[in-house]
Amino acid sequence: MKKPIIISFALSVALFALACDESARESSGAAAWGPQAMDSNGGAVQSSGGSGSAGLSQGGAQDFGLFRQILDQGEIPGPNTIDALGFFAEHKIDYPEANCGQDVCVHTLLGVTGNMITGSNCTLVQLGLNTPLDPKDVSRPPLHLVLAVDTSTSLDGPPMEFVKAGLERMLSALLPEDKVSLITFADEASVVFEEVASTDLMTLISAFSSMSAGGSSNLYEGLFTAFSVAKDAHDAAWQNRVVLVSDGVADVGITQRAKLVSLARAYAKEGIAITTIGLGEHFDIEVMRSLAEVGAGNFYFLESPDAVKEVFTDEVKTFLYPVATAVEIDINVGAGYRIGRVYGTNGWIGNASGGRIEIPTLYLAGRTDASAPIDEGRRGGGGAIIFELLPLPNGDLVDDPYDVLTVDIDWKDPRAGSTLGDIFPIVNPALPGVVQKGGYFDNFTVEKGFVMVNILVGFEVATAFAAEGDYAAALAVLTAMEPALEAWLSDNPDPDLADDLTYVERFIENLVTATTGTSVQLPPPVEPWPAGD
Repeated sequence: MKKPIIISFALSVALFALACDESARESSGAAAWGPQAMDSNGGAVQSSGGSGSAGLSQGGAQDFGLFRQILDQGEIPGPNTIDALGFFAEHKIDYPEANCGQDVCVHTLLGVTGNMITGSNCTLVQLGLNTPLDPKDVSRPPLHLVLAVDTSTSLDGPPMEFVKAGLERMLSALLPEDKVSLITFADEASVVFEEVASTDLMTLISAFSSMSAGGSSNLYEGLFTAFSVAKDAHDAAWQNRVVLVSDGVADVGITQRAKLVSLARAYAKEGIAITTIGLGEHFDIEVMRSLAEVGAGNFYFLESPDAVKEVFTDEVKTFLYPVATAVEIDINVGAGYRIGRVYGTNGWIGNASGGRIEIPTLYLAGRTDASAPIDEGRRGGGGAIIFELLPLPNGDLVDDPYDVLTVDIDWKDPRAGSTLGDIFPIVNPALPGVVQKGGYFDNFTVEKGFVMVNILVGFEVATAFAAEGDYAAALAVLTAMEPALEAWLSDNPDPDLADDLTYVERFIENLVTATTGTSVQLPPPVEPWPAGD
């Protein structure tokens, strides 16, 4: 039965035409990680430290908190609990300083090296977006914040206490001119209050503290009521946002996911965005993630008290400020390559020769320095978009063999209403498929991106095998990756990736526990990036 498991997963991966090709030419055997990374002049690439520039965050998943919670509970997460966009959003990447003269600065970085699981070669282009705007100094339009809070029985106990604590903390992030409306829902929805000034703390805190859980969850009615309140008070000079706090499980009223998503999409077109904050023992990640993605907002999961503080304070201060809207990124691939998987965004539409990424809104990310300790959490890094490229056979014989791809980006300034943009060609100093000794990186920043991709794909492969009951194959991938990650971190301390290593180790521990009492012989790790044609 194990052969169908491997085939089914390989087919799902092959749909992305992944590009780390074990047959690619390499000048020095297996690629090395760490300080051996070389630039085009043969010198070691060093980190310049934090740029002090804030990252820019896409709407959609902003964490992989559910994945972490499942591992912390000693269980094995399923494939749908790890989201590439959410994973990347928890990593702060220090791009070069945002000194482009605009609110959105674009950085295109090339890396060619070997992966941390099997050593096969990879060619990646990392697209980073940052801004000279400081989250602490940004002014924004006044906000009408409509809170839709699930008070059904499923959120009784610690989840409801998380919600109360988080909502109180959120008040500190609001401006005096902001307004708050509160809708609670269980068997039916109830408007607790409308358009209360953020400075009326007695009314707000009293209402939050008096919430109690009981009954079923009429999620559609709660969401519809919240959108209706937001629409009735709509003012083009204000920001209008619904924040849904729920486990996403609808058990009365309209329960179809498609209708919930259609509702959010319709109101997003009218300028009312939705952010979803998920929690609870029985959590529907697909509903909450989908609502945020179509609703031009963010999605978070509260897995701990620390997450409550992080999401409702630090991150709320940034997701309320849109830096760019209607972002369109066109990608054209050089003749010597074809494009494989695109990581870190859900907006990609394309094929092997190119395509487009559409992002409704870019928000300020909260963290400005990757080396800063993770005292309260790690959300708000801004993440990255990474394009995986497969060198074509005889790619060195095409007219422009050093041309990798071209990025053409346009966006709208939400304050001025103007459209801005630029074109960025990416050139490889080596021919397609050739890897310099130790690997080549335009900048140390892109090396961190390589490591992030390796960890993400390792988690994806492991969860897919585990879901089919093949714990040995899952262990083989993670145990192959673990020492390579440890070695990299010993030379390149990084709090985000060190935290990732903790969860690699925890995943291994949980798999070992699940196989206790059985004889397990680990196979060679499966090639996570099967070579394309």
